[in-house]
Amino acid sequence: MPAAHRKESAAAPPGYFAWEAAGLRWLAQARAAGGAAVVDVLDVDLHHLDLARLVPAPPTRDAAERLGRGLAATHAAGAPAHGCGPPGWDGDGWLGPLSEPLPLALGAWDAWGEFFAQARIVALLPLARARGVLDDDEVAVFDRLAGRVASGTFDTGEPPARLHGDLWSGNVLWTAADAVLIDPAAHGGSREADLAMLALFGAPHLEQVLAAYDEAAPLPDGWRDRVLLHQVHPLLLHAVLFGGSYAGQALRAARHYA
Repeated sequence: MPAAHRKESAAAPPGYFAWEAAGLRWLAQARAAGGAAVVDVLDVDLHHLDLARLVPAPPTRDAAERLGRGLAATHAAGAPAHGCGPPGWDGDGWLGPLSEPLPLALGAWDAWGEFFAQARIVALLPLARARGVLDDDEVAVFDRLAGRVASGTFDTGEPPARLHGDLWSGNVLWTAADAVLIDPAAHGGSREADLAMLALFGAPHLEQVLAAYDEAAPLPDGWRDRVLLHQVHPLLLHAVLFGGSYAGQALRAARHYA
């Protein structure tokens, strides 16, 4: 058996490791069609997840281009619906640090706008209000945004993509062979969401990743104008988890589109 990296935490809710393993295996299914590299699942039970141990290496332009093309193929593998979880997974998932993962609403929506409004914006507002992250007037801004999004104003008409779901730069581990995806919150949604998340905190050779992606699978018109829209959810999630300046960033992003 390959050398293993074990993930375990007493704070993880029941089923958390099975959720992550299901997502990794779903993403890995796209490898046969040229999808991005994904860390191998070696073993999973209620209390831990064993993954193949990866040896980090400096990011390179060539690996970044392969990542862009791989992400395009992974997304193109598709999903049954916006908001659906990986095969074999029932109920909601989780998103956030292992020390405090927050519920991630899952289901089946025909249109991206309805899914994003209900499951990514509105679903977080009660928690943001309860933790004092947003006041009533600020919640109203997100409610207005949710209304616009749900109306289909920003829909591209593309079918749901197979998303990593938490694709910030820390969840791409660069090795000598490839950039490897780890720690997903995999679900169906807009492919623009993964790319927006990758851009949120910056990533090595990001422009090479995006250029290779767009060459392999051209993005819809206006996608750069929607990057900040797709970042509303992760910014609001960070505000709930960590406070600080994230609430202000999320609010400015919401106001931009509301």
